[in-house]
Amino acid sequence: MEADISATWRRVSGAIARVEPNNRQTWEDAFYRVLQDFRFLPGGRILAGAGTSRRVTLFNCFVMGSLEDSMDGLFEALKEGALTLQQGGGLGYDFSTLRPRGSVAHGCGAVAAGPVSFMRIWDSMCATLLSTGSRRGAMMATLRCDHPDIVPFVEAKRDPRALRHFNLSVLVSDAFMRAVHEDRQWPLVFPAGALTGKEREPEAGVVWRRWSHTGKPIACRVLQVVPARELWQRIMRSAYACAEPGVLFIDRINRWNNLRYCETISATNPCGEIPLPAYGACNLGSINLTRFVRGPFSAQAYLDRAAIAETVAIAVRMLDDVVDLSRFPLPAQRHRARGTRRLGLGITGLADTLIQLGMRYDEQGAQHLAASVMALICHSAYRASITLAQEKGAFPMFDRERYLAAPFIRALPQALRRAIAGSGLRNSHLIAIAPAGTISLLANNVSSGIEPVFDFRHVRRVLQADASYRAYRVSDDAYRLWRCLYRRAPLPDYFQRAHTVTPEAHLRMQAAVSPFVDNAISKTINVPRDMAFGDFHALYERAYALGLKGCTTFRPNPVTGAILCSEQEARASAHCCSIEREAD
Repeated sequence: MEADISATWRRVSGAIARVEPNNRQTWEDAFYRVLQDFRFLPGGRILAGAGTSRRVTLFNCFVMGSLEDSMDGLFEALKEGALTLQQGGGLGYDFSTLRPRGSVAHGCGAVAAGPVSFMRIWDSMCATLLSTGSRRGAMMATLRCDHPDIVPFVEAKRDPRALRHFNLSVLVSDAFMRAVHEDRQWPLVFPAGALTGKEREPEAGVVWRRWSHTGKPIACRVLQVVPARELWQRIMRSAYACAEPGVLFIDRINRWNNLRYCETISATNPCGEIPLPAYGACNLGSINLTRFVRGPFSAQAYLDRAAIAETVAIAVRMLDDVVDLSRFPLPAQRHRARGTRRLGLGITGLADTLIQLGMRYDEQGAQHLAASVMALICHSAYRASITLAQEKGAFPMFDRERYLAAPFIRALPQALRRAIAGSGLRNSHLIAIAPAGTISLLANNVSSGIEPVFDFRHVRRVLQADASYRAYRVSDDAYRLWRCLYRRAPLPDYFQRAHTVTPEAHLRMQAAVSPFVDNAISKTINVPRDMAFGDFHALYERAYALGLKGCTTFRPNPVTGAILCSEQEARASAHCCSIEREAD
């Protein structure tokens, strides 16, 4: 048994440093320093598994391989998913390769059940694994906006008992958004080669689409035509009613992928901050910004940017070593992870940092500060990865000319681009902003990720080893520090709670940091229960216009709950929270 948190830091830093070919003690000490005061928070899988004898992965995020539409293929995929969940990894799946409900199967002549029916099998598997330990299984399911079963997919979570271990997101294309704006008809299609009987008749119509996991456009049979705006409204209505599905602007995700020359993305990890190709994997970590505030709550308060940059360099090295240290449930995952060496370094404690600096979350100055900090972290991370490439070599799938042509890389400072051209890069991707809920709780309950503070005192449910939940009353870190310094003094107006931040301010914060994130961002736009549907609908249009890669909203409703609740809500009901949804 570990006596205290310092023993955990020693275990983790020692295990990761053993990967280093030289100066292991020097690196162990450096890793320990950034861990011991919560400056850097590795992902939960790293903290739980590094330096232990457990047969677990240190990676939080996986997207599984393409689902083959056959009984053998589907149950082989189910087994791969179970093995990955068993070792602690969250899963992402694109179900678009499964034939629509009612189509005839090749060979046996059976009628296809459709993607949503098969998702229930995965959900049951996940629930079974949940009953065997305290790590909640988490999965993301995606479906294309032109799949014939898009409506049942969109409506699936209206049943509060359905698919409770899945988050759902629609893969929304640029073509669909144009059709919505122009009020055109939208064809629902499926690859012609996978259909049989009347579904393949010429008069049904053919369009060419780059289907999920295909490198080039293929012939797809038109099975139905619907008004684009009507379908978009159904997606919005479900999100309004039950907070799902989320929306992924998939063409934008692929267009901005640093490795678009060698991979296609059609799914993400469960919380959406890591878009990944088939068998892609990524390990996570967060810079805790609150630890870099000097003189909090004073007129001289500032962020120590030099210390942030120094910590980022060490954090990148740590996460890169985790790629070599980690086990992988499947050989294909190991091959992809070590071929790209993808990292997901982000931030947490942003809202508490703003409070300590005397800034409101919803003001323009806060967004400018967040953007400048993310630019610092992004550029420092790329600089560190270049140094690692000089020392240890570039990631195996690095193709100099094609990599430098990627839009995100073209937007980097010229000095970094020249250095990449000369030395390569150790890691294909470096930046992601995860929810960071559990690790932020560990770090004295700092505000999580880039979200505003939920409440300054609230109740959080924690999953126990016997799969039950226990409620804990917790206080926000910035609030606790203020009370320590000023006792009963009234809170200034920059102590903002999430419910006081407008949805537009949420979007502006996400948009402010997104230019410096090469993976993606986990961000929930909180909206009030009484928000008019028209205003809610406009948020997604605004997210698309702002260039975001996706949008997820949460409006209080009877179908879903939350991880957190206020003390008042906890007293009113012992069952205020639904199953924990945050997996990273």
